[in-house]
Amino acid sequence: MALFVRLLALALALALGPAATLAGPAKSPYQLVLQHSRLRGRQHGPNVCAVQKVIGTNRKYFTNCKQWYQRKICGKSTVISYECCPGYEKVPGEKGCPAALPLSNLYETLGVVGSTTTQLYTDRTDKLRPEMEGPGSFTIFAPSNEAWASLSAEVLDSLVSNVNIELLNALRYHMVNRRVLTDELKHGMTLTSMYQNSNIQIHHYPNGIVTVNCARLLKADHHATNGVVHLIDKVISTITNNIQQIIEIEDTFETLRAAVAASGLNTMLEGNGQYTLLAPTNEAFEKIPTETLNRILGDPEALRDLLNNHILKSAMCAEAIVAGLSVETLEGTTLEVGCSGDMLTINGKAIISNKDILATNGVIHYIDELLIPDSAKTLFELAAESDVSTAIDLFRQAGLGTHLSGSERLTLLAPLNSVFKDGTPPINAHTRNLLRNHIIKDQLASKYLYHGQTLETLGGKKLRVFVYRNSLCIENSCIAAHDKRGRYGTLFMMDRVLTPPMGTVMDVLKGDNRFSTLVAAIQSAGLTETLTREGVYTVFAPTNEAFRALPPKEQINLKTAKELANILKYHIGDEILVSGGIGALVRLKSLQGDKLEVSLKNNVVSVNKEPVAEPDIMATNGVVHVITSILQPPFNRPQERGDELADSALEIFKQASAFSRVRSSPAPVFLSCSPGLS
Repeated sequence: MALFVRLLALALALALGPAATLAGPAKSPYQLVLQHSRLRGRQHGPNVCAVQKVIGTNRKYFTNCKQWYQRKICGKSTVISYECCPGYEKVPGEKGCPAALPLSNLYETLGVVGSTTTQLYTDRTDKLRPEMEGPGSFTIFAPSNEAWASLSAEVLDSLVSNVNIELLNALRYHMVNRRVLTDELKHGMTLTSMYQNSNIQIHHYPNGIVTVNCARLLKADHHATNGVVHLIDKVISTITNNIQQIIEIEDTFETLRAAVAASGLNTMLEGNGQYTLLAPTNEAFEKIPTETLNRILGDPEALRDLLNNHILKSAMCAEAIVAGLSVETLEGTTLEVGCSGDMLTINGKAIISNKDILATNGVIHYIDELLIPDSAKTLFELAAESDVSTAIDLFRQAGLGTHLSGSERLTLLAPLNSVFKDGTPPINAHTRNLLRNHIIKDQLASKYLYHGQTLETLGGKKLRVFVYRNSLCIENSCIAAHDKRGRYGTLFMMDRVLTPPMGTVMDVLKGDNRFSTLVAAIQSAGLTETLTREGVYTVFAPTNEAFRALPPKEQINLKTAKELANILKYHIGDEILVSGGIGALVRLKSLQGDKLEVSLKNNVVSVNKEPVAEPDIMATNGVVHVITSILQPPFNRPQERGDELADSALEIFKQASAFSRVRSSPAPVFLSCSPGLS
């Protein structure tokens, strides 16, 4: 029976895998970073941790893998030092830190972790030292000596002038009436302090940083006989106001205060939760053009989007930022938050003027520049920040500016600046009409476009959508960058000027003198109706010169209607393929049945390795690409015809040889493989 139980346990362990047998409780981010620091320090002996110190400062960090290789904190270079991991000490003559620190009471432990100033102030009160030395179970978040030294003289004077009230209360606020280790410090939790049961805010970030009221945990989990000590880098103070109350009392938020009231967000900002408000100052609002600011303030939806773009979904203390990271706002956009030395940056700009103003429901950072989301901008404003300024100037000169700054639901197809490197077209009736056909009468999103969809323009044209493996095109022009979706309009940045279709394929060919021979050939071959009716064709159209350049023998082959139709059908693909949809190589089936090899290299389109002279002449039932040679179907190419005959002869010879071997060979013998040889 005992054997059966052991076998059953082994079977379960194997079924569940090694994780089930070896995994203990999940480690917190702080513990994982500490573990990495131990691994980096182990060559120096037991219980040695690698620590990164920012050059020129006293700031130290346990290192994670990314920081270890980058050797930078907030863009500043670091040096690696090796110290005893928390809870251990050196022994003379021995390598590393083999000895565990002796356990003593909280008061004595303060001195061990480097918080002797906290000891000193504890001594000044009448009650606190006996409590720290007596029975019980407490947690103290002890400010480092440097943290006390950084307090202003005014604050220190107010504390030490009334030690049994102000100083005692301040120290008690750093204490919790139970033992709390780092694995219990969860992101967004609150602990009840020993000062009037006031809350202490805890944040435990994925990068291993732990903050206590936005003060960073420097050394954690120093056990004492009556509790635990965590060393922090700031003296923390009680939090009394919520975010909305701070907005109400700060003079620098006068415009923000009015905007919040108009948007109705004040209810959220005074309620429960943990938010980060990137609070624009009056100065930030003053930097915005008056017309733009008045438009947003007068538009409830745009205003709400603007304010939501300044609110992060969780509390983010400055101490948690040691490198760049992406954070999502309530509006749904992504901000790049980083740091450069002591300065926080947003989208690469050092616009935070005051940081870590704590509220009961989050944290506030003052910013001196508005973060206007795309969803609150006009098409003009979207384009001003994009690589389409030349196109926008053309729209303005053509008198279409009101469409781009108004409240019409539109999509603007704006060619990139690089499209106009050889100059811009003159503004005339043709150009105005062309530009009107770059404005779609609906606000679109590219992710909802589908192959074959038609879009109506302000100019009255119907434009088609073509979806290819690696590109999304509207007629001959393909989308070159992600959409920018504004308040009423969406901006598509396009890789070329769009040319709407002007008649059928036959209309295009008949209207161009270069194709008179081709038109006559199409009529002779009976293909006129095919290229006139509705359809989706890609026509590689040989010019008159291409026909004249044919060798006499191949001209003779075009004399019969059947041969002529066969060759012309080989020039017609059975789907629409514009140059932007080609990629490296596309095999396009022709109406003749064989496939055409269409490629794009160095911005030159080729078909069967023959360069296309002019691509993308759009028609209502297809697209025309101009070529200067006649494409021969595989069976019509003389060399290939000879090759086919040779291949056929070779195949017949192989089959005859195989048959001969079968007739002359003895009966088959079947062999079995020996073990290990199979």
